[in-house]
Amino acid sequence: MKDKRVLVLAVIIGVAAIAGAIWYYQTLYRQEQRILTVSTTTSLYDTGLLEDAVGPAFREDTGTELHFIPKGTGAAIEDAKMGNSDLILVHAKSAEREFMEDGYGVNRKVIAYNFFTIVGPAEDPAGIQGMPPADALERIYEKRNEEDVVWASREDGSGTNVKEINLWESADLSYEEDVQGMEWYRGTGSGMGETLNFCDTADAYTLADMGTYLSYREKGLIDLEVLVDEGKELTNVYGVIPVNPEEYDRDFEGAMEFTKWLTSSEAQELIGEYGVEEFGRTLFHPAVEVLDGGKSADPEYSWLVEFGLIDGTECPEEYRYQASEYNIEFHEN
Repeated sequence: MKDKRVLVLAVIIGVAAIAGAIWYYQTLYRQEQRILTVSTTTSLYDTGLLEDAVGPAFREDTGTELHFIPKGTGAAIEDAKMGNSDLILVHAKSAEREFMEDGYGVNRKVIAYNFFTIVGPAEDPAGIQGMPPADALERIYEKRNEEDVVWASREDGSGTNVKEINLWESADLSYEEDVQGMEWYRGTGSGMGETLNFCDTADAYTLADMGTYLSYREKGLIDLEVLVDEGKELTNVYGVIPVNPEEYDRDFEGAMEFTKWLTSSEAQELIGEYGVEEFGRTLFHPAVEVLDGGKSADPEYSWLVEFGLIDGTECPEEYRYQASEYNIEFHEN
C-alpha cells in the first residue's frame, strides 16, 4: 500500500512538473522572446529565402524571432497601415513612396534585386520567345483571339502586378481598357506561386519574378519555360521599410535592427548565396555592393538607380527618422 502511495505521489509530482514547464513556456519564456512581424511580398517568401535562410540567421545573431506574413505588396502595405506589422519587405517603388508620403513608413533601404521574366508553355503559341518585353506583350495582344493564347495576371496589387501594368503601358496598351477582363485574360487574385501553378495547368503566359519561377521549376512543380528575360524594364528591386513609430506602437528598435542587419555584409552574402547549391544559380542579387560600387557596377547600378531609388536616393530626407542613431546611411546617386 505504501509503495502504491509513493507511486501515485511520484505521478502527481511528474504531472505538476510538466504543467509547470508548459506554463513557463507559454507565459514567461514567450514574453521574454522578442518577435518581429514582417509583412512581405510572396515572391520573397515562396522561394524559402525568408523562412529557410534569413529568419534562422537573424535569430542566431540577435535572438529575435521573425514572423512573416506573406502577401502581395499591396496587401502587405495594407497590413502595415492597419498596424499589424513592424516593417514591410516589398517590391513596388511607387507604392513604397506613397506608403512613406502618407506617413506610414520611414527609413527605406534597398536590399536586393532580381529580374522579372515572362514565362509560358514550351509551345509558345504567340511566338514571343526572345522578344523585348513590350514587343512580347504587343504580340500576345495581337494573337489574343487565338484559342491557345491565354495571359494570367496576379491581379492583386502586388509589385509584380504593378510591373505588369507598366509593361502593358510600355506596349501602348491600357491594362484596364485593353487587357483586364478580356476573354483571353485570367486574373488569379493569388500569389506568385499559385499563379505559376495556374499557368502550368492552363498553358498560360504570365509575368513572374525569376526567383519564384526558378524555385518552382527546379522543384518540379511547373513545366513553364522562360520566354522573355532580357531588358532593363524587367529589373525587380526589393526594399525594406520600418513602420513610422509616431503612428504605431510597434517595435521600431527591432525593425531598425533588422533593417541594419539586412544591409550588413553577412546578410547580403546570405542573400546572394541562397539558391546556388539547390538551383545552380542565385535567386536574388544583393544590392548594397552594387549601389556602393556606383557606375563601376554598370549596367546593374544604372538599373537600380532607375527602378530602385526615389529621387536619386533610397529614402528622401523627409522620410528619415532617427536613422543616424542606428548607424544607417542612405545611398545617394
